[in-house]
Amino acid sequence: MKNGRFLQWRSMAMAALLLGLQACANKTVPETEPLPNIIFILTDDQRWDALAYAGNPIIHTPQMDRLAASGLYFPNAFVTTPICAASRASLFTGLYERTHDYTFGKPALENRHMEQSYPFLLKKAGYHTGFVGKFGVKVNEGITDSLFHTFEPTWYPYFVEREGEQVHLADVHGDLAIDYIRSNKEKPFCLSLSFWSPHANDDEEQQYFWPEYCDSLYMDVEIPTPETADPAFFEALPDFLKTTMNRKRWYWRYDTPEKHQEMVKGYYRMISGVDSVIGRIRATLKEEGLAENTVIILMGDNGYFLGERGYAGKWLMHEPSLRVPLIIYDPRQPDSRRGLSPEAMALNVDVTPTILSLAGVDIPGGYHGESLTVFAEGDPEGWRTGFFCEHRLENNELLPKTEAYRDEQWKFIRYENQPDLEELYHYKEDIHEILNLAGDENYSDLLAHYRRKCDSVAHILEAESLR
Repeated sequence: MKNGRFLQWRSMAMAALLLGLQACANKTVPETEPLPNIIFILTDDQRWDALAYAGNPIIHTPQMDRLAASGLYFPNAFVTTPICAASRASLFTGLYERTHDYTFGKPALENRHMEQSYPFLLKKAGYHTGFVGKFGVKVNEGITDSLFHTFEPTWYPYFVEREGEQVHLADVHGDLAIDYIRSNKEKPFCLSLSFWSPHANDDEEQQYFWPEYCDSLYMDVEIPTPETADPAFFEALPDFLKTTMNRKRWYWRYDTPEKHQEMVKGYYRMISGVDSVIGRIRATLKEEGLAENTVIILMGDNGYFLGERGYAGKWLMHEPSLRVPLIIYDPRQPDSRRGLSPEAMALNVDVTPTILSLAGVDIPGGYHGESLTVFAEGDPEGWRTGFFCEHRLENNELLPKTEAYRDEQWKFIRYENQPDLEELYHYKEDIHEILNLAGDENYSDLLAHYRRKCDSVAHILEAESLR
């Protein structure tokens, strides 16, 4: 009798189990959204207003403008170090220069930092990772294999021979990027596309080289002279600031009105060449059925003087050198969240956590930036209202070690080897940074406040570098 009851119970339990399994089989399980592809486009020396969308009435950048108009555009984006080597290291690692301790003339970026970089973590998480273009940092042997499945670094000159034709390097980058996209459609990918353009070829008298199809651009326009390009402004600067690399390269590019016209137009043509390549890449994404799930991020690695203050180049802490374009285009966003232009300060160290956030990868706690994806939902509370920036290249008198603090109202600048030389600008009212208030006793308390700000951040970053 016992056995009969047991068999009956077992029969009922099995029937219930089968019914449950059938119910599960018939139930619709919600599909998880596919992870997005990510293309991070980095231009070299493109300043924030070398973009029509930023209000530049001369430059021709329709592809970049479309990305900005349909995505997140940050009009107040900056780099934490305005030089390509250190800035690119910050973009990989999410760290300030003083912590990752890499710039020109330094040993390779330590593996411990690269093993927290966005390509390393994405590859580890299952993304296919690729790199095309200017790598720009020195790393230890073998580390690139742990970063990228496909690694296609490039170098000068700007014109290379391919199949009997002279092809501009920007178009070579475009071809390599398109090949990568077409070859990696089976799983989510992250392509880092790093252009050399519009960096000048410093060894050539012409300086700027562009694709032939950009020849006709800007032929009949007049490039305006910057307000602070007046020789009287330069002559009033401290002697120390008259002999930097910025002035040396000014003679290469802007020392006559005619040369200024020629060089800025060349610089713009190089950016228009990159813009054309972006159009080809977007067309490829559409052809391959990837356009609706591919996020495109565009940024410049540092700003650039176009004659302001009697300067050329970057390196210093003034606005043309620090400020860059930054666009995040996410086609998955609803129309109501497109075309936003948050006024908040965004930094290059924010791009690293942004890429990881888009990919659903945990962000390391040691990063110095924050993911910018929060701005797709509105302006977040507690976002930064100021930032520290630095340039720490050693043993080069033409490129002084410099640091600064910039907030929504003020900018403070100081030079390590010239402790008596400080600059304080009421940036909100003095956007061209003309009137240095550091010597005015009325601002002595404010000056002391910003000194403490710089000291505090610098000490924290130095302590982190020793861990």
